[in-house]
Amino acid sequence: MERKQLLLILLIIGTGFWGISYSVTKMAIGDYSPNTFLFYRFLLAVIVLTIIFWKYVRKTNLEAVKTGAILAFPMFLGIQLQTVGLKYSDASQCSFIAGLTVIIIPLMKLAVYKTNASLKIWIAALTALTGLFIIAIQDKFTINIGDLFTIAGAFAFAVYLITVEKHSVLKNLLYSIVPMFAFCALFTFCLAITDSQAVWFPKNDTFWLGVVYCALFSTAYMYTVSNISQRYLSAERVAVIYLFEPVFGAIGAFFILGENLSWRLLLGGTLIFAATIISEVNFKSSKINFLAKKN
Repeated sequence: MERKQLLLILLIIGTGFWGISYSVTKMAIGDYSPNTFLFYRFLLAVIVLTIIFWKYVRKTNLEAVKTGAILAFPMFLGIQLQTVGLKYSDASQCSFIAGLTVIIIPLMKLAVYKTNASLKIWIAALTALTGLFIIAIQDKFTINIGDLFTIAGAFAFAVYLITVEKHSVLKNLLYSIVPMFAFCALFTFCLAITDSQAVWFPKNDTFWLGVVYCALFSTAYMYTVSNISQRYLSAERVAVIYLFEPVFGAIGAFFILGENLSWRLLLGGTLIFAATIISEVNFKSSKINFLAKKN
């Protein structure tokens, strides 16, 4: 199996972890402040990743720490905003809206860097976005405060993915993974100590189980795989793969929180899968191989 294909599979598995994390986070936070939850989530991720990537941690230099800080800020904003959004919106709704990152990235690149994505990426993005809308738009769809936080988070994630793509071309980001999460832990700690509603030691097993799940699977695993993948996959392609997240998010919300699961998910999920295929297939190569076999 080629490296790109393996990373593609690992990313899709990660979107499953990520999608389910919406329900886990909503259930874990409950009436608690999201700031302490996120602090413990990032802190545990730092501990676990320090053990796993110890050989890189030992060789961490100032440049790696600076890169970690640069990457940490948009990622922290994305997670913080979308976690707050979960306080006011359904888990499935938040996961759907978060998928807007797929269309934000090429638009942002066009506006900021004046670089356009290939036609197939635009087709894949629009196909995926159509699937996203089919899933998300209900008969009386309205934008509430939770949706606005989630949309803002989608923009932050778009900045994060573009920044990762930019830096992954120049350096090995494995040296910056632990510093990146350490800065996120620091940012959330600063928010938590200024939060009058923060409860530092909740007497709730669900809270701590949520911290462990999100730290290990939707943080340590997913962001590590994502950062490695972007040495070989563009930000647009990674964002399209991320659109599996709302599908898993809706399934998780159905089984964990009892939220509705409808035909929209099946149709929208099919379009999202088709978009992923479109983004990955090399049509020119396929055409050349077809003509070669024909001759």
